[in-house]
Amino acid sequence: MNAGRAGVRTTYGGARGVLVAVLALVLLSGCGGRPTTHHKPGTGHEAASGPVGELLETTDEAGHRLRQLPRADAPSAELTVRPDSEDGWNLKVSASRFRFTPDSVGGAAIAGRGHAHLYVDDRKVARVYGSWHHLPGSAVPRGTHRITVRLYADDHTVWAVGGKAVQATAEVTASSGGSGRGHSGGHHDGDNKGKEDDKDKDTSKDKDKDKAPVDRTVKIAVRDGEVDPAPGRIEVKKGERIRLEVTSDRADTLHVHGYDREAELPAGRSATLAFTADRTGLFEVETHESGLLLTQLAVR
Repeated sequence: MNAGRAGVRTTYGGARGVLVAVLALVLLSGCGGRPTTHHKPGTGHEAASGPVGELLETTDEAGHRLRQLPRADAPSAELTVRPDSEDGWNLKVSASRFRFTPDSVGGAAIAGRGHAHLYVDDRKVARVYGSWHHLPGSAVPRGTHRITVRLYADDHTVWAVGGKAVQATAEVTASSGGSGRGHSGGHHDGDNKGKEDDKDKDTSKDKDKDKAPVDRTVKIAVRDGEVDPAPGRIEVKKGERIRLEVTSDRADTLHVHGYDREAELPAGRSATLAFTADRTGLFEVETHESGLLLTQLAVR
């Protein structure tokens, strides 16, 4: 019996041993020939990564270390926030020298790849695995808050430049927790959503609307990317009729968020947009193509 067992061991150590060794190498290299997808259990994220950039001692709030790259090689990010038609906000992350790799989370750090973390003020609320993400109103308490999207490598280290994390921020204002809607500081209650009057789009050719009595006229000029007067906040009483008169040195589109009102903005000519401020909240007036903030309307 002992001799038989010894014979089996010898055979296992021969041809079978070679087969086991091959299988072990395949397992160690990862499924599908992707050795950088996941590190071994018990191995730290940083230990699993190759020599990409400089691993700093500085950490973020969760203890993830910063991984610094030269500015010319590092990713960059921009964050755009728009109100969702039903609830909360839709976030768009525009990143340069970076792509989202959700199938490689937990693997080694590779320049130009990774995911993002989403913060409301200093509170992490989600991971972001693509350019678009929906932030529900329930995640934003009443008031004005800072929204931050920060870029991470697959090994959960933070991409950094000059000792600082690569991230983008925006502000939103919610009138009540759990139902906030707005855009980069804008919010509207939506009590009158669905009225045909709210769905109408004004243009500079709407002669009848432009001639209707208004309570206030706001004049704004845009030249070389500069807004005159400088963007500020205008206090408006609910029910007031407002007329916006805007001139720009380049063709664009004038837009009032929350009221879904637009007007074509021809280069060198004045565009007029009139509407009744029948919703309370903070609303941004901006140009669509150039993304310039023209003013904010605080309707009380």
